[in-house]
Amino acid sequence: MKIGLMYAMPGEIESLLAQEGTHLLQTVAGVSFYHIREDVIACCGGVGKVNAAMATQLLITLYRPDVILNAGVAGCFEEVPIGTLVLAEGFVQHDVDTTGVGDPVGLVSTVKQITFPTSDFAAAKAAMDKVGLPYRTGLVATGDWFAVPCQRTQWIADTFHPLLCEMEGCAVAQVCMRNGVKCMAIKSVSDCLVVKHDYYFNFPTAMKDLNRVVMSFIDHLEV
Repeated sequence: MKIGLMYAMPGEIESLLAQEGTHLLQTVAGVSFYHIREDVIACCGGVGKVNAAMATQLLITLYRPDVILNAGVAGCFEEVPIGTLVLAEGFVQHDVDTTGVGDPVGLVSTVKQITFPTSDFAAAKAAMDKVGLPYRTGLVATGDWFAVPCQRTQWIADTFHPLLCEMEGCAVAQVCMRNGVKCMAIKSVSDCLVVKHDYYFNFPTAMKDLNRVVMSFIDHLEV
């Protein structure tokens, strides 16, 4: 089984690239692809839905993975410890709005779908259980907006009822769906979206365990 790992930011992938045997395969349209191990290819596509969609399509076209695993940090609509791990159940796009022509909010009219479930959730959950660290499950809201505690954030929470908010995952899931490729996602909480704290965005703590968990998850995944 070939796994494609999809990251957004260089800081999310860098600890993975420090592993022995990792090397650059090629860079296409500004997206670098790395050989992590025999059955694992990783790339860092950039922040936002357009970058994520482009990188996902390139990853599928060039390397034909059986599963794409989107990994990275995300804000949480609940007050949980920074670094809390979340296995995504599915994605929505909170910034898609064609209600002006009668569609429900969040509907991606190209595929007539609001929610994009992740693949083989029971198998993904079994793999996370074997990792041996506590984790949450939930829906993830994606959009081209860095969420902060404000009225818009509350609207997203009330409208879609997600656990997390980030900027790439649903684009990855949509491209995977249209290509018939399985999609899974593991996120680590980097900030709280409902309570203002002294810290704003705690990236190092969010990333502390993520890539170790990602590789252990892959080792235990059976689909």
